Amino acid sequence: MFTAGIWLSFAFVLGLLVRQVGLPPLIGYLVAGFTLSSLGYESNAILKEVAHAGVLMLLFSVGLKLRLRTLLRPEILAGSLLHMGIIVGLMYLIMVTVIDLEPMLALIAAIALAFSSTVVAAKVLESKRELSAFHGRVAIGILIVQDLVAVAVLSAGSGITPSPWAVVLLGLLFLRPLLFRLLDNTGHGELVVLYGLVLALVVGGASFEYFGLSSELGALLLGVMLASHRRATELSNSIWSLKEVLLVGFFLQIGLLGRPDFAILQQALLINALLPIKAILFFFILLLFRLRARSAFLAGLSLATYSEFGLIVANMGVKQGWFASEWMVLLAVAVAISFAISAPLNRHSHEIYEWLEHFLQRFETSKRHPDDEPINIGHSHVIVMGMGRVGTGAYDVFCSHQHRVIGLDSDPVRVELHLSQGRRVLYADAEDPGFWSHLKLEGVHTILLAMPELEAKVLATRQLRKLGFTGTISAAIVFEEEYEPLKHAGADIIHNYYTDVGTGFAQNTLEHLSSADKA
Repeated sequence: MFTAGIWLSFAFVLGLLVRQVGLPPLIGYLVAGFTLSSLGYESNAILKEVAHAGVLMLLFSVGLKLRLRTLLRPEILAGSLLHMGIIVGLMYLIMVTVIDLEPMLALIAAIALAFSSTVVAAKVLESKRELSAFHGRVAIGILIVQDLVAVAVLSAGSGITPSPWAVVLLGLLFLRPLLFRLLDNTGHGELVVLYGLVLALVVGGASFEYFGLSSELGALLLGVMLASHRRATELSNSIWSLKEVLLVGFFLQIGLLGRPDFAILQQALLINALLPIKAILFFFILLLFRLRARSAFLAGLSLATYSEFGLIVANMGVKQGWFASEWMVLLAVAVAISFAISAPLNRHSHEIYEWLEHFLQRFETSKRHPDDEPINIGHSHVIVMGMGRVGTGAYDVFCSHQHRVIGLDSDPVRVELHLSQGRRVLYADAEDPGFWSHLKLEGVHTILLAMPELEAKVLATRQLRKLGFTGTISAAIVFEEEYEPLKHAGADIIHNYYTDVGTGFAQNTLEHLSSADKA
């Protein structure tokens, strides 16, 4: 227990220090491992189990996000595989000729370095509220394809011979309705988290391992089986923090493999000198699939890292005895440095693009990707931004008064639902600067802001006034403290719908009582 306390303390303190300078905390966890290694600490069986559980939970959460239709899009499937093939070949040549590695070691290292960080990209895009933007969806799709490749590599390199009884696991497919029903009955508390643990570690991990299959593959497939459930996102969100805590054990374990010396730091810096090649290659590959320069640049920059999945793949090589743990230390240092480089660049990605915009736009194709075309609102006079319950109600009222209305929403699933119900709704993300640069507002006299986030409404109001829009901007709010920021940004009407719901509720009741008295 004392040793575990030392590990946790080092991880927390260094993770906190690293976070204060704007870097991902997992860099601190790796540094904590390196520091503990230099003080004579070594990994043990408990830490290894925690680290393995973290990896399984990570793969399970990846599976929960898998949507086959999304992954089959050319810019995601073909783009990610093309990029990976080129990078693996390039990295292999460099590892063999410059760093002088053995061919097998060079191949494993090249594959490990071809991946981009799911954790860093997702957190960067989430912090900028760009996960639902087109470039954010492309980046996340590419990362999921890379994760699937990583699982395939782990399964192929595990060295485990499947049991003849492994076919029993096919029965899990027939248990899918039962898994769905169990998720429906878990409520919304700790049982959801416990259910995720059981599926990832027991049903997916331990059972697959028992029958001689990769536990990583099992965890991923269990996630995929539940991906279409209506509560898959809730399950993923519920286990997010637990997964992150368990992954601390993985990064500590990697750091405890050894302390980097000056030669390792030199080689890690040399490997990171290749990061611009990863980003530039992503940029041109995505342009081949007709993305705008802005979308290709932002997606490519968010993918310009090395990956925690690369460390998982490299760790397999250490377990199989293909190379010494010192090379694992090299890759861990290279990954940590890539995170340190990527974080500040991605925080200022839009400013960097604006500086390079005139140069980068020269490489755009004349024909655009259909999801990356400028928004065409036709002859609409009213725009409703955010087509949730409030936005949908506003849309229907304006339509009933014969106004030409169009709805905009950043959730593709919601857009499809509205289209199936006969509403004119387009995909658009109000927090994507590229959206505003192509929005034409001729003929529009009213814009209603019904997005749930205050930041999105304030940003939309400022952008509209910046574009010279002089019509009416009406925003719905929930809390009184949201009034001043929107008024200062330039909103004309600010509507607290919780307050007005009570007013409407009372008025309807009074009208009913009045009618009853007259009767």
